[in-house]
Amino acid sequence: MSSFADQLKSEIARIARKELRAETRALKKANAQHRADIAALKRRLAEAERAMARLSKGAGKAASRAADTPEQASVAEGLRFRVAGFANLRKKLGLSAADMGRLLGVSAQSVYHWETGKSRPRASQLAAIAAARKLGKREVAARLAS
Repeated sequence: MSSFADQLKSEIARIARKELRAETRALKKANAQHRADIAALKRRLAEAERAMARLSKGAGKAASRAADTPEQASVAEGLRFRVAGFANLRKKLGLSAADMGRLLGVSAQSVYHWETGKSRPRASQLAAIAAARKLGKREVAARLAS
């Protein structure tokens, strides 16, 4: 009789282990899926925070641009600025950064920062750049000489 009881016990233990293995496999799968979802949500949150920081940084620039006088804003509204275009203009006119700065009424350092993309010109400076685009080498030389 004891051998029957031992066999019954061992069979019950085997079936219980089998059932337990199936349950834990399902739980492990669910756990892995939850971890993947959490990681994806963390990435989205970090991306959203970076975008928000960029926008808030841009809002500060927009506020400083809005601080320009209204007539300057209306003049510069249709004007755009490209780093490569500005550098090409200076090279086309054959000017150094210091000469370009004197022509536009800014420092040579400002010209350098515009060309490297570290900063952007203000609305009043955009108007001066647009006027300089229409000048030739002789006119520029004459203006710098006077």
